[in-house]
Amino acid sequence: MEIPTINIPPVQKIKTVEIPLPTADVPYYVPLVVPPSDLRDEQGVKPKETKTEAPPAPKLKIPNLPPIPIPSTEVLVTTSIAAVTAVAATTFTQPIIENIKKKVQKFLQGKINKWKENRLKKKKRKDS
Repeated sequence: MEIPTINIPPVQKIKTVEIPLPTADVPYYVPLVVPPSDLRDEQGVKPKETKTEAPPAPKLKIPNLPPIPIPSTEVLVTTSIAAVTAVAATTFTQPIIENIKKKVQKFLQGKINKWKENRLKKKKRKDS
């Protein structure tokens, strides 16, 4: 009687790639020193006066009209972007909406015409 055997080839050594350990740059910051809440000026020291007034807004001068204040750059940029976006959206969607409107009108008109025909047929049956 023969016993089945499996011939396993010898193990081949496979070269492996060495992967270096990952490194990371850890963020750091300069610590912020917060003064205590009960901090007071030294005696005899006068506080510095600082001007916190914003410069006056520029004004557009047109003859025979009062001066018109010009809004800041941020306001102008925001409003112009909103206006351009609104015009672009309207321009893009108008043909699509018109196409849908025509199809819906055609569909509804067909239903109304069918309803009228059925109504006339019923009247003719009653009259006959």
